[in-house]
Amino acid sequence: MAVLTNEQVDAALADLNGWERSDGALRRSIKFPAFLDGIDAVRRVAAHAEEKDHHPDIDIRWRTVTFVLVTHSEGGITDKDVKMAGEISRIVGQ
Repeated sequence: MAVLTNEQVDAALADLNGWERSDGALRRSIKFPAFLDGIDAVRRVAAHAEEKDHHPDIDIRWRTVTFVLVTHSEGGITDKDVKMAGEISRIVGQ
């Protein structure tokens, strides 16, 4: 799997509302209405990630959850990350 070029990542980000490129990865922070809403979203994303065998880094700070995607084995952002970003957005409903 090839690492995407900057142009390819920019084109993909146009369709990924709320996602940005940061430090060589795709990143999105979402503020949930309550702490447990964020935890539930993390659980749903984790179950999907396990099924797809492609796991985001997840940071939980009270009601704000940050998802970070990069294909570590390839050393950058790949199509797998772009696809998972879209899936995470659908899972969390945002």
